[in-house]
Amino acid sequence: MAILVLGGAGYIGSHTVYELIAAGREVIVADNLQTGFRAAVHPDARFYNVDIRDRAALDALFEKEQVEGVIHFAASSQVGESMSDPLKYYDNNLCGTACLLQAMVAHGIDKIVFSSTAATYGEPERVPILESDRTEPTNCYGETKLAMEKMMRWTSRAHGLRYVALRYFNASGAHPEGIIGEAHKPESHLIPLILQVPNGQREKISVFGTDYDTRDGTCVRDYIHVTDLARAHILALDYLLKGGESDVFNLGNGVGFTVKEMIDVARRVTGHPIPAAEEPRRAGDPATLIASSQKAMNVLGWKPEFNKVEDIIATAWKWHSTHPNGYE
Repeated sequence: MAILVLGGAGYIGSHTVYELIAAGREVIVADNLQTGFRAAVHPDARFYNVDIRDRAALDALFEKEQVEGVIHFAASSQVGESMSDPLKYYDNNLCGTACLLQAMVAHGIDKIVFSSTAATYGEPERVPILESDRTEPTNCYGETKLAMEKMMRWTSRAHGLRYVALRYFNASGAHPEGIIGEAHKPESHLIPLILQVPNGQREKISVFGTDYDTRDGTCVRDYIHVTDLARAHILALDYLLKGGESDVFNLGNGVGFTVKEMIDVARRVTGHPIPAAEEPRRAGDPATLIASSQKAMNVLGWKPEFNKVEDIIATAWKWHSTHPNGYE
């Protein structure tokens, strides 16, 4: 029996596939390569070029393969783009997930781990954020992810499907051996943007907002290594395979770092001065986002191993310094 990883050619999906195969699991990857990369797919995984909105293609896959569980990463995930093109996000994220769940129900596949996001919370009512806290997304991306969670909950009630939604914070870093890493076009994540400076791809890093109510005036975020995220998805799937009930879990290190602190650490790791330029705030950026991951630790037995931001940035630099153009 195999694990189907949807979006397994993307950043977090590809790292999850590597961890699954390292653990001796049989893996199938389905990805439309819209934002993922064929080169990021582990050579031992069976690959299907499939869009999850294509019901016939999903049916054919489920008829051909023996799938015991699904890990779902296939979604559009850029906050800014979601605000300028919301219908794209409703089409890919919601229509795609509806199509996937219809196919799973039709073929009797009843276990799914879903890549959700901290963006479901919006402006936090407290820090650290708990799974029981209010969910009021401030962007279309978070809104569609929350709707995907609700879609799974109602499908669970109607058809017995069991799911785990993992709400995580700032995915970061790369495979410790530098085999695969983060590659987006255009890039929007802080650590890769910082590392483009020592890589000679930009002259400086922009710091958006220096007047927040934080220790140095810049935004605070919880950075979680992509390998730790990958292992959490596997633990969540095993939890379902052992009979666990549907649930929602936060994933983070529980420690926040400011933008300026991240730049300082990158300077130490790379040995490059990394000039920074202060810019006005961006709309919709909360001052502080930090997760409480105690529930995932207690229920899933998860514990992040990369809990030092220096180690996270070092793995990212190992990838970016040797792959300045990503997979090209």
